[in-house]
Amino acid sequence: MDSWSCGCKHKESDVDISWICRSPALSPDNRSLAYVSDRDGSPRVWVQPLERDGARRARVLDTGPEPVGDVLWSPDGEWLAVTVSPGGGEHTQVWAMRPDGADRRLLAGPTGSPAKGSAVFVRWTGQGSTLLVAELSGSGATEAVLIDARLGHRDTIAAGPLMWPSAVSRDHRRALLRHGPRGMREMAVADLPFGEERPLLPPSTDLGALSPDGEVAYIRSNAGRDRTALIAMPVGGAPRVVAERPDAELDRFAVSMDGTVALLAWNLAGRSELEVADLIEGATRPLPPPPVEVVTSVRLSLDGALAVMAGESPDTPSHVLLCDLATGVYHRVAGDEPLPHKVDAELVRFAARDGLELTGWLYRAGRGAGPCAIWLHGGPESQERPGFNPLFQRLLSAGVSVFAPNVRGSSGFGRAFQDADNHALRFHAIDDVADCAGFLVGAGVADPAKVACMGRSYGGYLTLAALVTYPELFRAGVDVCGMADFATFYARTEPWIAAAAVSEYGDPVADRELLWSLSPLHAFDRLTAPLLVVHGAQDTNVPVHEAEQVVAAATARGVPCRYLLFEDEGHETLRKANKIAFMDAVVDWCDRWLC
Repeated sequence: MDSWSCGCKHKESDVDISWICRSPALSPDNRSLAYVSDRDGSPRVWVQPLERDGARRARVLDTGPEPVGDVLWSPDGEWLAVTVSPGGGEHTQVWAMRPDGADRRLLAGPTGSPAKGSAVFVRWTGQGSTLLVAELSGSGATEAVLIDARLGHRDTIAAGPLMWPSAVSRDHRRALLRHGPRGMREMAVADLPFGEERPLLPPSTDLGALSPDGEVAYIRSNAGRDRTALIAMPVGGAPRVVAERPDAELDRFAVSMDGTVALLAWNLAGRSELEVADLIEGATRPLPPPPVEVVTSVRLSLDGALAVMAGESPDTPSHVLLCDLATGVYHRVAGDEPLPHKVDAELVRFAARDGLELTGWLYRAGRGAGPCAIWLHGGPESQERPGFNPLFQRLLSAGVSVFAPNVRGSSGFGRAFQDADNHALRFHAIDDVADCAGFLVGAGVADPAKVACMGRSYGGYLTLAALVTYPELFRAGVDVCGMADFATFYARTEPWIAAAAVSEYGDPVADRELLWSLSPLHAFDRLTAPLLVVHGAQDTNVPVHEAEQVVAAATARGVPCRYLLFEDEGHETLRKANKIAFMDAVVDWCDRWLC
């Protein structure tokens, strides 16, 4: 790696060795915990007794050499379902294993090379050792499959393009299925094995669960409203609002196995608040504020008395919390310690040039105007929230402030805001990035000669678009697995991703001219900012060809460019060593060009 030095302050940071715990799941007897952690360098499954000093007896299970994405305990306590990413890529497999690590067996997912298709577990059905799995073919179609982990029996219950199985009733007589592309999804129920589907709610709906008897669907939806709420939809009946808030969106929810209780996680301008819903009486009550800024996953114990969740804050890595729903008392049960220094994330609000209110999280490296990096999240239907980001900590330690905005198109602020960048409106989202730079300079945070733009996935695309649209505003750029040309993106990405992206970006045939004008690669004659390009060789969501085009075009025009390719990563950077190498490269890039 090249090395540069300048006047920025550098110091060793313990964020390099912080480890995370996520996707926690309780055993049926509430005596043990399974979760995913990278404490030994790569995400793997750990099992920990929930007893005094249990943290010292956590043990890692042998799930093989590949990164793990998720884990879930079966209701009979006999199995763990595990999602694995061979090669670190997107073509995932589903495995089952005993809680002691024995009897590991492949249930679904690609086995050939190159891999085709993918498999993801959805949930255990509550009947024996049966797991609901979504299998995506190489052509983009999805099959919903019931797989018996013990016997290996398979039963395909539904199939179709842009379909996702959300739940199955305990008696396996009814399935809840999601259909449609991004921003236009709807739920339907199907009587099994051969019954016709019946739509439940119009777009847009996404997350769903079924009551044990399959007679009521619980759906997160913004159908008929701007913000997502929890809707109870009796099959053949009228919808009923279980919980909604005018100031927040329902971020995620979990329903107990017996269908009596739901835990609701609300997103209030990025921070999490929790409620318990009595699904029989129809009443809700708030839980005390969680001891984290952002709750990233929620699951309920088999008896519905406990909630297990992963949460994080700007100065606290993702860790595991238990909450007694009756008392509202939280217990930290697994995870690394908070940083020794406090990290403040300031929520700021300002107006875009057309008057639309934008928000973002500001991390100040010091007083006065200085080097500043604008970090753009992926999605675009995602949201920047005050979670733990080691890159931000490294930049702050190097004297670089960070601003992580939510430009139009972000989720968490209602449907109108989320749809405000669709198709030709995307030009306004590019303008939003320039308005972020203007705000930072006007607020005295950023030196106008020392502003960098960087982002990942869609944020990488938006970075490239901002760099060529407003080259005078940015001194440096970092593109992490971003799209550069919509034509090559549509041609090379996974078929299901291409189909789902049409409602967001436009049709590759009907909207060819629009997509050409939105593609930053065609305006690289305007690129002046030195560019760091980062990508995973196994990425099939945004194929590595996008990065190769960017590097070739920038180099041909004499723009300083560095290319960091991780051979063993896909769309996400999962291995700790690679995360550190990525952070080192970004800090060095800012060191060279901003300071």
